[in-house]
Amino acid sequence: MKVSVDVDCTPEEARRFLGLPDLTPVHQAYVEKMQKAVSEGVNPEMFGDMMKAWGPMNEAGLNLWRQMMGQTGGKGA
Repeated sequence: MKVSVDVDCTPEEARRFLGLPDLTPVHQAYVEKMQKAVSEGVNPEMFGDMMKAWGPMNEAGLNLWRQMMGQTGGKGA
């Protein structure tokens, strides 16, 4: 026997139904800090420090950011 149920709802409705917290203010604050940091000009070392402090990234993720920053004209770490 196979039973299928289709639920048509928005992501917001699904989040509320599952009892998950609304992280919109946290996400917005994170994005604003990143935009401010980028607009003020960061070097790869500063960017790496920010990512370690603000996000759950391991060394492989930081190496990816270093490579990307190195290709945009910054010095590689």
